[in-house]
Amino acid sequence: MFDQLKQERLLLVPIVAGAIVFATEHQLLEAGKLVSLMAAAALVAAIVVASMRVAHHAEVLAVKVGDPYGTMILTLSAVLVEVIILAIMMSNEGSSPTLVRDTIYSAVMLDINGILGLAALLGGIRHGEQPYNDDSGKTYGVMILTAMGISMVVPEFVPHDKWPYYSVFTIGAMIALYALFLRMQVGQHSYFFSYTYPRTEKPLATDHAEEENGSTTLAIAVILAGVVIIGFLAEMMSVLLNHGIEGTGAPIAMMAVIVAAISAAPEIMTALRAALRNRMQAVVNIAMGASLSTVILTVPVMEAIALWTGQPFVMAMTPVQTVMIAITLIAAAINLNDGETNAIEGMTHFILFATFIMLTAIGL
Repeated sequence: MFDQLKQERLLLVPIVAGAIVFATEHQLLEAGKLVSLMAAAALVAAIVVASMRVAHHAEVLAVKVGDPYGTMILTLSAVLVEVIILAIMMSNEGSSPTLVRDTIYSAVMLDINGILGLAALLGGIRHGEQPYNDDSGKTYGVMILTAMGISMVVPEFVPHDKWPYYSVFTIGAMIALYALFLRMQVGQHSYFFSYTYPRTEKPLATDHAEEENGSTTLAIAVILAGVVIIGFLAEMMSVLLNHGIEGTGAPIAMMAVIVAAISAAPEIMTALRAALRNRMQAVVNIAMGASLSTVILTVPVMEAIALWTGQPFVMAMTPVQTVMIAITLIAAAINLNDGETNAIEGMTHFILFATFIMLTAIGL
């Protein structure tokens, strides 16, 4: 047990960083915008370290239970981190009413175009065509399209005075969709999300395989502790970041991209390792599953908070965002339709991700 606890010394980094910033927060705010931005960047790095430890132990649990339960644990841990950061940032004065919308949009762009695109590109260059279960790609794609259409496109046409009623409906619809999806993923349709690789191939060995028989209790404890640490750091990061970018003309969506990147950081490494080991099914489950979980779980939680607090809340995507989502989902439907990915398909998604970054940088 002592040796296992020693392995968690990386958690000292966010703890120490949080303690230092907490003790000097007022001085940092008074020192100017540049110092505030530097402190916020340090906290973002600390949050990423904490989220990596959360993802590490989620991966340990995932190895124990296997697919499809394993990837479900990984994606849910990432969504949990995202929801906590969003809830804390929304509670601060001056938070943008479009923060949740922009974060969900950024997360989908990052997951499908960034993670899946880069993984398929690198994996395709190394292995050529990489097989997976095409049922999973089709199922994820149609559910993401439905969930985003209901929660982020249709609201553009809902009158403001009718929004609370539609918001309650959206919460119920997302819960119903996820309940059915969960039953499919762990029940009679679980084979949709798994793939039987040829026996001649070596089994996937993750960096944490040696910990497969580690303590489940320790893994759960570290996940819970990591979530608390992330929440504490996110509160201070939000204040410093808001102060640092105020009046600078920086794109409003920049904070949303940061939140999405923090929650996706652990998934990026896991997906790339799987792609380079020719395990594209894990990549599809992680990238598409994370996108679906972000929409279908973040939306009802954040809308419930907005209804409870009466906070200004905008979920309807802008025309540019709607077009980018439409292109992304059409490309994913075509690319994930034949049971094999290749470098060209990966490149198309990665170019879409680069386009998203460019549009964000110019404020669109």
